[in-house]
Amino acid sequence: MRKFDGFIKGVNLGGWISQFDKYSTEHFENFITEADIKDIAELGFDHVRVPVDYNVLEDEDANIIESGFGYLKNCLSWCEKYDINMIIDLHECFGYSFDPLKKDMDRRIFFYDEKLQARFLNLWTEIAKRFKDYPDRVAFEPLNEVVLYEVADAWNAVIRKYISTVRAICPDHYIIIGGVRYNNVLSVPMLENPNDDKVAFNFHCYEPLIFTHQGAYWVENMDPDFRVGYPKTVEEYRELSKKMTADLSGAIFSPEATSMGPEFFEQIFAPAIETAKEYNVPLYCGEYGVIDLADNHDKIRWLKDIHSAFDKYGIGHALWNYREKDFGLVDERFASVKDEFIACL
Repeated sequence: MRKFDGFIKGVNLGGWISQFDKYSTEHFENFITEADIKDIAELGFDHVRVPVDYNVLEDEDANIIESGFGYLKNCLSWCEKYDINMIIDLHECFGYSFDPLKKDMDRRIFFYDEKLQARFLNLWTEIAKRFKDYPDRVAFEPLNEVVLYEVADAWNAVIRKYISTVRAICPDHYIIIGGVRYNNVLSVPMLENPNDDKVAFNFHCYEPLIFTHQGAYWVENMDPDFRVGYPKTVEEYRELSKKMTADLSGAIFSPEATSMGPEFFEQIFAPAIETAKEYNVPLYCGEYGVIDLADNHDKIRWLKDIHSAFDKYGIGHALWNYREKDFGLVDERFASVKDEFIACL
């Protein structure tokens, strides 16, 4: 399987210009700075994934916000200075969000509404024009986490439009495409053959979610006081996961999953790996990690197991998350195992 060269070991900058607690210049200018990119490079990462929400780049009437693009340009200049790469990930677009806390969001309409898609493509045209001179430094991810299984075919159609639009401006940039059900690894085989040498297939892995998101306030039906260790048996995790919806519970119910440990990740990754080999595209895990509420030593055990699969198959990856968002690598709850964590990475 092809490797995603330059994007093998990364970390997410979530909470900066996406999923921020407060929309403010003070936050945008101070949450992530050059010092952080320097630190990330010194820790041995080769890239950052930069989630950005549309409302940082354009207002509600689709007028461009220059200061928003300025944050992306600043990040690029820091990445150039410290010789790491950058993924621009549109985390939300006008008319669509994956965010489970936005309970009134219609997560279907974007995939069938030509006007919403036109606005999405116009914003990406603007992004592509501004970063067209950096094909070896910058990669593009059209949209984070398509939630609904039922829009898989419509999403493939949007992807075709997106690739055509971006390729007219940026023929050589990598484009990173994910599937449905929150980028579930089992949805990778539902993606169409891109017939493009610079496309990578993307998935997110928080398996088993009942462990990695234990106590998470944003997960439906999750008790904030619930705790569980790692590893347990597949059967134990399945039983505990029955409280969650099928879309959220993830691949723990996959028939391929028979035992927990490094082999669990190899088993659930197998269909995606076969698809990537068939289409000759690199495979990339754009998010993975364990919530800060989990036991620190359990986090290390989980991390070692998933990295065993990443390393065996040459799968690029970006840890969620560098700072805050309940997963922050540099936060106090990770401090006692940070060095061991980095060694695992």
